[in-house]
Amino acid sequence: MVRGDAAAPRGCEAMTEPRYEPLDGLRVLTENRVRFVVIGGAAGNLHGSTSVTNDLDICYARDPLNHARLVKALRSVNARLRGVEDDVPFILDEKTIEMGDHFTFVTDVGDLDILGTPKGVEKYEEMERVSREMDLGGFSVRVASMDDLIAMKRAAGRPKDLIELEILGALREELEERGEL
Repeated sequence: MVRGDAAAPRGCEAMTEPRYEPLDGLRVLTENRVRFVVIGGAAGNLHGSTSVTNDLDICYARDPLNHARLVKALRSVNARLRGVEDDVPFILDEKTIEMGDHFTFVTDVGDLDILGTPKGVEKYEEMERVSREMDLGGFSVRVASMDDLIAMKRAAGRPKDLIELEILGALREELEERGEL
């Protein structure tokens, strides 16, 4: 892919890659005291997976105080709905978050998917209880357990999730052998 700069070959349309800064996204959520657990590909990466992911997925606590904190964090990174026309009316506020559950956003720090109740897990509180706290150099986040990640991938059942199940299963075995699970 050619990045948009003066060095692009003549006749080639300059393209820019979308920004993906998961640490910045996690930092914003943490600084706003949002209660969340990292899930999806980023969680797999934090456990040691080398699979490529292009978005940050989190599961968030579904309570009014957390909704307010989440909205503040989302506004600070200019979150807007992903995959919809620009003229679709959308108000990013506590009521919207309360009435919905899963949202996909484009933000200044990359694509961010927020899920209140991901398939494959019972509820946020249980996921949080068995999650693992990980230090990311200056701040910490909760990361879904390997068992929860595997359960979510199995429940999603998409071809890419089934492939990732194999990777996570092998990683789980390796972590168990090293005594890290």
